[in-house]
Amino acid sequence: MIKQEIIDKIIDAARIEEVVGDFVDLKKRGTSLIGLCPFHNEKTPSFNVSVSKGIYKCFGCGAGGDAVRFVMEHEKYSYPEALKYLAQKYHIEVEETERTPEQLAAQNKRESLFIVTNWAGKFFKETLWDTEEGRTVGLNYFKERGYREDIIQKFELGYSPEAWSALYDKAKAEGYNDEFLEATGLVIRKDDGSVYDRFRGRVMFPIHNLTGRILGFGGRTLKTDKKTPKYVNSPESEVYHKSDVLYGLYFAKKPILDADNCYLVEGYADVLSMHQAGVENVVASSGTSLTSGQIRLIARYTKNVTILYDGDEAGIKASLRGTDMLLEEGLNVKVLLFPDGNDPDSYVQRFGSAAFKKYIAEHQRDFIFYKTQVLLRDAGGDPVKRAAVIHDVVESIALIPDAIKASVFVRECSALLDIEERILIAELNKIRVGQARKADRKPESLPTPAGAPKAVPDAANGAAEESLSSDILQEREIVRILLHYGNQPATWETDSDIPIAPLLLSGLSDLSFDDPACLAIINTYKDYIAHNELPEERVFVGHADRRIADLAIDLLATKYNLSPNWNDEKRKIYVTHESERLEDLVYSAIYRIKKRKVEQQIHRIREELKTETDAANMEVMLANYQKLKDVSKLIADKLGTIVIK
Repeated sequence: MIKQEIIDKIIDAARIEEVVGDFVDLKKRGTSLIGLCPFHNEKTPSFNVSVSKGIYKCFGCGAGGDAVRFVMEHEKYSYPEALKYLAQKYHIEVEETERTPEQLAAQNKRESLFIVTNWAGKFFKETLWDTEEGRTVGLNYFKERGYREDIIQKFELGYSPEAWSALYDKAKAEGYNDEFLEATGLVIRKDDGSVYDRFRGRVMFPIHNLTGRILGFGGRTLKTDKKTPKYVNSPESEVYHKSDVLYGLYFAKKPILDADNCYLVEGYADVLSMHQAGVENVVASSGTSLTSGQIRLIARYTKNVTILYDGDEAGIKASLRGTDMLLEEGLNVKVLLFPDGNDPDSYVQRFGSAAFKKYIAEHQRDFIFYKTQVLLRDAGGDPVKRAAVIHDVVESIALIPDAIKASVFVRECSALLDIEERILIAELNKIRVGQARKADRKPESLPTPAGAPKAVPDAANGAAEESLSSDILQEREIVRILLHYGNQPATWETDSDIPIAPLLLSGLSDLSFDDPACLAIINTYKDYIAHNELPEERVFVGHADRRIADLAIDLLATKYNLSPNWNDEKRKIYVTHESERLEDLVYSAIYRIKKRKVEQQIHRIREELKTETDAANMEVMLANYQKLKDVSKLIADKLGTIVIK
C-alpha cells in the first residue's frame, strides 16, 4: 500500500491543467480552461477545467473529478496505478508501507508467477524466430495463414518445441522454481515425479493483461490427429482467471475508446486477421462462453458491442442466451453474420481488408431484431413455437435497464412478431415483476412497468438535477455554500474570525437532511469542526464514495463565467458576485430550508386532521398547526416573502 503522506504529496503536486493538458487541448475561457471532452464525442467544447479548484467537469456527459480520477477514467487505471502514474510524472518516489509476512508472501508469489509467464513468452518467441524447428514449423504455419511478420511480432506469437521438456530444462538451467512453473501450468508433473511441458509442439498465443504483462497462454496443435485437442490453454492460477480475461484487449483499449465500439469474436485467429485488416477495436472470448467479468471489462471502454458470428446458425442459436448478458449490463448489442460458413479470419483472408471493412459496416444489425428473426424463421407457422419465440424475445427486452430503449424495442418487435404492442408490454411487465420477486427485492424497488409514468428519481441514485425535488435542491444549496465559502470568515458577526461553516451549521442544528450524499458532507464538516478544523475541498472531490465525490464536483464546478466585458470602467457596468453578499446568502439558505421543512410539517398535520376523530388529539394538533403557521410567517418575513393564507 502507498503511504498516506505519499498520496497527499502526489495530490498536492498534481496540477489539474497539466494532467488533463497531456490528453486534451485546453483553451482559456474566463477563469476556466475548456476543451473537447475526451469521454464522449462532441464538436462544441463542454469540458471545463478549474485550475483554482483542481477539478474537471464535462457539462455534456457529466464526467468530473480531480487529477487522480481523470487518469483513472481516461487510462482505465486502478487508484494505485493512477497514483503511480502521477508520481512518475512529478518525479515523486513512491514508498509503500510494510506488509505483513502473509501479504508479502502472497505478493511475492504473484510477482513470481508473472516473472515466469513473461519469461516463458520470451522463450516461445525466441524459439519461433531463432531455431530451425520454430521457423520451419511455427513461423511457416503463421505465414501460411497469411499473417504478416509485424502482426506476429506485435502479438508476441511463439512456438513450443516438440521435445517433452524443452521449456522445463531451459527454465531449470536459468534458475526458475518448479513451484511457479507448475502453478502457471507451463509444466505438468506426473505421478512418478517426472515433468513434461504442457504446450509441446504447439504454436503459442500469449494472453496479456491490461498493462501488457503475460498472464497465460493458448497453444494450438499443428497435428491432424483427432485425439489431440486442437487448443490447450493455461489453467486457472493466481494471475490467470479465464473468466476475467479477453484476448487482445491490451492492444484494443485505445482503438475501442476511439471508435466507441468493440467487436467481439470467438478466437485468436479472428483477432489477428482483423488487426491485419486495420480493424483493431476487437477482442476474443477465446472460445469460452461470455462471462459477466468479461462484459464488465468491455463496459469500461464502451457501451457498444458488435458480435461477429460465423455462418453456423446452430451455433448462433446456442449463443443467443449468453448474449443476453450483454443487454443486462446495459450495453448496446449488434450482431453480424458472415456468409457461407466464413468467420472473420477466413473472410478477411479470402476477400481482403477493404471488402471486410465494407461488409461489417453494411451488415451489422441490432441483436434484438436479429434474434427475433432467427427464432421466427425456426418456428415457422407453428403457433406454439411462435408463442415461445415471443416470450423469449420479451425476456431479452426485459433485461435492458434503459426503459426508453426497451420501449423502442417493444414497438419495433410488435411489428416483427405481428402482435399488439400492449400485449408485449403486459408480458414485459409480468417478467420484470417476476424477476424482482425472484431477486427478493423490496416492493418499492420493483421495476417501473413499461408505459407507466415514471416517478422522480432519487437523488442518491445520481438523478439529473432537473429531476430532483425542491427539498434535495435546498439541501444541496447548503452544501454548495459550505464547499465554496465554508472556510471564509463571517465578517458581519461581532467575532469576525468565525468561519461561515460552523455559523451555517449551527443555524441548521434542528434540521435533518434526507439526501445521503449531502448528509455525509454535512457530517464530515461537523466532525472537523468538533476538532477545530475545516475540511479541504479535496476531502470530498477525491472521496472513495462516488456519490459524495460526484456531488462535490457538481457543486464546485461553474458552467458559466462572467464575461470580461462586464465590470470595467469603460462601460460603467458593474455586476455583484454572490461572494460580496455572503450574509444574505447564508441566512437566506437557512431560512429557505427551514421554511420548507416547516411547510412539510404543516401539510402532514393537515392530512392527519382529515382522519382524526379524537377531540383531544385534534386540539393538540390544531395548536401545533398554529405554532407552525406562526413560525412559517416569521421566516417568510425574514425572507421578505408573503404567506398566502
